Amino acid sequence: MSLVVEDLVVELGGARVVDGVSFEVPSGARLGLIGESGSGKSMTALAILGLLPAGARVTGSIRWNGAELVGRADRALARIRGEEIGMVFQEPQTALNPIRTVGRQISESARIHRGVSRRDAAALAVELARQVALPDPEVLVARYPHQLSGGQRQRVAVAMALACDPDLLVADEPTTALDVTIQAEVLALLQRLVEARGMSLVFITHDLAVLAQVATHGIVLEKGRVVERAPVRALLSAPEHRVTQGLLRDATATLWRPGGSDE
Repeated sequence: MSLVVEDLVVELGGARVVDGVSFEVPSGARLGLIGESGSGKSMTALAILGLLPAGARVTGSIRWNGAELVGRADRALARIRGEEIGMVFQEPQTALNPIRTVGRQISESARIHRGVSRRDAAALAVELARQVALPDPEVLVARYPHQLSGGQRQRVAVAMALACDPDLLVADEPTTALDVTIQAEVLALLQRLVEARGMSLVFITHDLAVLAQVATHGIVLEKGRVVERAPVRALLSAPEHRVTQGLLRDATATLWRPGGSDE
């Protein structure tokens, strides 16, 4: 399974928020999209998933396993999102339904897309909660999002994304709202799950130090355009573009600041 994006353009409110972005994610690859706020990295991810805001105009090509996604009907995109591409959003507090138990939310996509029975869905929720290292999974699945910590909610969001065993996981700044200790735990969890399941990964972040923990290659965006692409090791050791150099300075300052990125 591979993802190929060619000359992607996203226009929103008359402005180009993504401007000619191209990249490829082969099966099993781990690619990072990195840039400052407003660089177009999240809009690129939303375009891949067909989740752009109303009124957005998309041109170019997004091919998933050879099939063109641009212009596909919402119903077809919803099936692909549910079964083949998983998404972890930045803020689980808004991604989770406050009036449904986390167990039901974890297994919902499996019930919708795979026709899993209620009994099997309950067992799946417990198993996925265990896989993402949630404590006391049999008890936790009966709780509601407000009863969980921020780190636990993010683990629930990861479990939801894995429910249909996707081939590609798209993670949009999934650790930004977490403190430095929980952030490291979630990053390690994502890396372990991606490797164990053989999934491809597209990881969106503004933090080069974070990217280095989960991706092998990176694409740097500025104002919707690709300004540099290289192995993450090269971005850390010899960044060429001024944006990448600034991201490296920020990452270095974070690593050396007392208390790390918790401030």
